[in-house]
Amino acid sequence: MPATDSSSAAAPLTSFGRSFLSHRRDQIPPPPPDHHSHSHTHTSSSDLEIDAFHRHAADLLHDLLSDHTSDPAAPDLLSLAWTRRLLDSFLICLEEFRAILFALADSQPLSRPPLDRLLLDFLDRAVKALDLCNALRDGLDLIRQWRKHLAIAAAALSPAPAPAPAAQRGEAQIRRARKALTDLTILMLDDKDAGGVVGQRNRSFGRAGTTTRDSLPHAHGHHRRSSSGGSSGSGSGSHLRSLSWSVSRTWSAARQLQAIGGGLTVPRANDIAATGGLASAVYAMGAVLFVVTWALVAAIPCQDRGLQAHLTAVPRTFPWAGPLITLFDRILDESKKKDRKHSCGLLKEIHQIERCSRQLMEVTDAAEFPLADEKDSEVQEATQELVQVCGSLKDGLDPLERQVREMFHRVVRTRTEILDYLSRPHNAG
Repeated sequence: MPATDSSSAAAPLTSFGRSFLSHRRDQIPPPPPDHHSHSHTHTSSSDLEIDAFHRHAADLLHDLLSDHTSDPAAPDLLSLAWTRRLLDSFLICLEEFRAILFALADSQPLSRPPLDRLLLDFLDRAVKALDLCNALRDGLDLIRQWRKHLAIAAAALSPAPAPAPAAQRGEAQIRRARKALTDLTILMLDDKDAGGVVGQRNRSFGRAGTTTRDSLPHAHGHHRRSSSGGSSGSGSGSHLRSLSWSVSRTWSAARQLQAIGGGLTVPRANDIAATGGLASAVYAMGAVLFVVTWALVAAIPCQDRGLQAHLTAVPRTFPWAGPLITLFDRILDESKKKDRKHSCGLLKEIHQIERCSRQLMEVTDAAEFPLADEKDSEVQEATQELVQVCGSLKDGLDPLERQVREMFHRVVRTRTEILDYLSRPHNAG
């Protein structure tokens, strides 16, 4: 799949991040003249910008917690629309984080300890998110395959369009729909049981002819992928094998999440002071990165998907801590529900696929033809929901994939820019 040019897509969010910070500075009254020294005034301005970043991150996370009671237009938790909002929030946070880093780089050189160490730690976590982006794209491809079977069943059971006379569903229609739903169920069960064993061919979001390693200077060796082999799966043992090429056989989304969130420690007070507050911004971005990637893996089918990674205790003194913890807990609670424990993903539309398929199979089981009016009404009701799910997937999957692609490119660009800055000779010391 050809990759989009992230530079053009990045412009709106770049402008948004910078304009937001400028707007917040405009809202803050300046200190009285001659009351502070120039250096103290600059430090105060830096503190205000960093505080604005923390508070806006909190606002974005609060928006993700909105429900229909507080906001009738709010999407359902873990729906396609909500997941897109989650990615929007992450991209805004990342853009504002970049803006703050480079805006304050003159007063707080990024290459000076301990900020250099904190940034390199964050960038190492960010690299691990790139493989997750590729695996998530594979999961979205998988859902597209499921939708094809749903569409066959929906077409078989939907009534003829007006002005054709309405007719009861016949045996042939029911058999065709049941065949499509049976194939779908087998695919979904195979993907659960196979644990997402995939081939080793590289198909990342990088531009054509490049690998993730090629597009990332200083990338670690464990991100190299072999491009010599194609899809290694055969037979029906794992349909996912024929779709997912982006990661190796031994790659694990669960382990990747543990690596992103592991060792995410609260910066010490003296580190925050020594970096003019930037250490706290780096920590905030690391925590947001972990919870966002964890939520995406929770929602979308992934190889060796698991939610065992824990959110390290976050001090409530950070404005965004409360909503971040609440968001994490809500998704975790959703994963523990009886009807969601063994699902391929917590995405609302996946739950609807499972429920609609099961309902239609039960309603049409051992059906006698012609269908009784009551039975035909039940089939009609289930079919309408099936059509609605197909429409939601058709409209939502492509935009969501574009956002995952944008997340990949934005993380690559942020990492490259920071590493380039750190490698400049005049930044040493």
